[in-house]
Amino acid sequence: MWSGPPQPDQGLPPPLAAVPVPWKSTDPCQSHREFPGALVETSAGEEAQGQEGPAAAQLDVLRLRSSSMEIREKGSEFLKEELHRAQKELKLKDEECERLSKVREQLEQELEELTASLFEEAHKMVREANMKQAASEKQLKEARGKIDMLQAEVTALKTLVITSTPASPNRELHPQLLSPTKAGPRKGHSRHKSTSSTLCPAVCPAAGHTLTPDREGKEVDTVLFAEFQAWRESPTLDKTCPFLERVYREDVGPCLDFTMQELSVLVRAAVEDNTLTIEPVASQTLPAVKVAEVDCSSTNTCALSGLTRTCRHRIRLGDSKSHYYISPSSRARITAVCNFFTYIRYIQQGLVRQDAEPMFWEIMRLRKEMSLAKLGFFPQEA
Repeated sequence: MWSGPPQPDQGLPPPLAAVPVPWKSTDPCQSHREFPGALVETSAGEEAQGQEGPAAAQLDVLRLRSSSMEIREKGSEFLKEELHRAQKELKLKDEECERLSKVREQLEQELEELTASLFEEAHKMVREANMKQAASEKQLKEARGKIDMLQAEVTALKTLVITSTPASPNRELHPQLLSPTKAGPRKGHSRHKSTSSTLCPAVCPAAGHTLTPDREGKEVDTVLFAEFQAWRESPTLDKTCPFLERVYREDVGPCLDFTMQELSVLVRAAVEDNTLTIEPVASQTLPAVKVAEVDCSSTNTCALSGLTRTCRHRIRLGDSKSHYYISPSSRARITAVCNFFTYIRYIQQGLVRQDAEPMFWEIMRLRKEMSLAKLGFFPQEA
């Protein structure tokens, strides 16, 4: 379909068919003469080509335009696809970055919590180590004090182990006791061998032992000796056993039963636990301690009896810093009970290696001292 004369494209070269080709001739006159018909044909051909040239050029332009548009569309689609792919990858990268950021924040929080817990655990371990060290040092100090006390007791016990009883030493092991200046009647009891005894032996039916009476006419109570024998088989400080229960009821309880009941209970517990200390009175002034409305800071008032007496000693219960002044009578009663407990502790620990009879008589002597102290008899102090 013809739509008018074609418009020449800007920037496109003209078609080859529309370019005239000149004829080259050295003699123009000769050309006209020799080829009269050729010129006419050429003119006709040029006229025909002048009519077909615009249509071919327009067709070429249309083809170029369609191919250019097709290329542009394909390029645009390709770029859109690349842009969509890049946006999708960018979105995935953003999501990955966000996820990694959350992971990093979580790790940082866990690291802070772990660091705080480690520091707290370290401080806790340091505190526990310091507490254990302090406890160990305290135990070491107490152990050293006990060792010193035990060494002193062992030193004092050597004489007791060597002799038969503290009241009746073995004269064969102590020749100085046989000197004329020290000879004379001795108080207390002594054990004689059956070969030298002039008295008839008494038989203990409960224990099956032959007992030798003392020179002073003392005789063993079979019931007491049977209880002692039963206790000696397995020594214990349990006050419920028959032997100690009798001693507590008949001697220890009455001997430590003072007017000031509150302090008496504390003194008895300290004696049983071996934590009571008796000290001579120092010259410096001591802090006052009130027990049952009795002024215990005065050296003229006994804290246990409440009587006005000259107090030359004071007692301390356990690790307490308080001191209580006591009279000579109260001191004698406490000392008698302490001597009894000391001796039965030695027996329990296996430090006294004697036969049953001398051990029994020594316990009877200690019970006698408690009874006398309870009745108010005590040795005069120098």
